[in-house]
Amino acid sequence: MAVLKFRVYLEEDETIYRDVVILHKQYFNDLHLIILKSFEFDQQHAATFFRSNDQWARGREISLAVYDKPYKVDPLLMNEVTIGSEIKDTNQKFIYEYDFQKHWIFLIELIHVSKEENPKITYPSISRTEGIGPQQYGTKSLLGNKFADIEEKYDLTEAAEGFGREGEEDGETNDADSDNDASEADALDTGEDF
Repeated sequence: MAVLKFRVYLEEDETIYRDVVILHKQYFNDLHLIILKSFEFDQQHAATFFRSNDQWARGREISLAVYDKPYKVDPLLMNEVTIGSEIKDTNQKFIYEYDFQKHWIFLIELIHVSKEENPKITYPSISRTEGIGPQQYGTKSLLGNKFADIEEKYDLTEAAEGFGREGEEDGETNDADSDNDASEADALDTGEDF
């Protein structure tokens, strides 16, 4: 049975990608689920694939369901179409769109075909992860969810003692500080204690 390796790029940044391996007899629904898993997305939204070419033009649609939108041709359904049936050349490309409100777009490219299954792998599988993927519902920090707990516990929104205000640079002071500095300088000149 043929094993297909696809590279799945985030459309906005080709340095962020996942390589996934899948059997040619598995379905587009299996590819859909492994892509979501590889980017740590949930399965709550609409999704569709488009057969594509080298210029990333959208061709025949392979959809999770038939949605309430205009179609030029009725879509094929992910749970009925095998991956192998849609491979037309050795560097076949697909476009995958997830969550029609957020418009997550992924570019998928066939990068390797093997005739040998690995008995140690359960297909489909993630074979390589490159770059920190986007967070589905906002920004992702390197600290992840723990940062919110730290921020709440220590109230990082208030300026800490010893730190200046935004916009101040070394040597800059506000008017009140300047007046105090001038009074201290006058006191030193006259020899008075302040």
